[in-house]
Amino acid sequence: MLGQLRDIQKKLEATKQALADETVEASAGRGAVRVVMSGTQECKQVSIDPALVEKGEVEQIQNLLLLAINQAIHDSQLMAARRLGPIAGPLAGLVRGK
Repeated sequence: MLGQLRDIQKKLEATKQALADETVEASAGRGAVRVVMSGTQECKQVSIDPALVEKGEVEQIQNLLLLAINQAIHDSQLMAARRLGPIAGPLAGLVRGK
């Protein structure tokens, strides 16, 4: 059982590292605001269409940023859950003694 736990731990660590290198992209306002986020929920890039800035649409930019960031977080968490779920599943069986 201890060997199985070590194997699962190694797989979890490798998957976490892979998630740090993978990204998701979310956008709002028909692409006027884009956010790139890693699988570990680290924001890697934010892009804002210069036309929005030129118009002085501060409130619109803020709203679009919120939408894009929240979508990127959601997508990143979903990606992580899909990658980690199959690894963590056997762990539950070990804890229950199966």
